[in-house]
Amino acid sequence: MAARDFLRSMASVFRLSKKSDREEFMLYLKLVSLGVLIIGTIGFLIKFISAAFPAIFG
Repeated sequence: MAARDFLRSMASVFRLSKKSDREEFMLYLKLVSLGVLIIGTIGFLIKFISAAFPAIFG
C-alpha cells in the first residue's frame, strides 16, 4: 500500500504545480548560478590553501 500512497502524493503535487513564467525562471537561474559560483569559490579556496601549505594540512 505504500506505493499507492506515494503515487497519490505525486499526483497531488503535479496537480498543484504550475509552470513558471520567464521572469520567475530567470530569477531561479540567477540564484542557482550564484549558489554554484559561491560553493565553487569556497571549494577552490580550500583546495588552493591546502596546496599552498602542505605541511600544515598533512
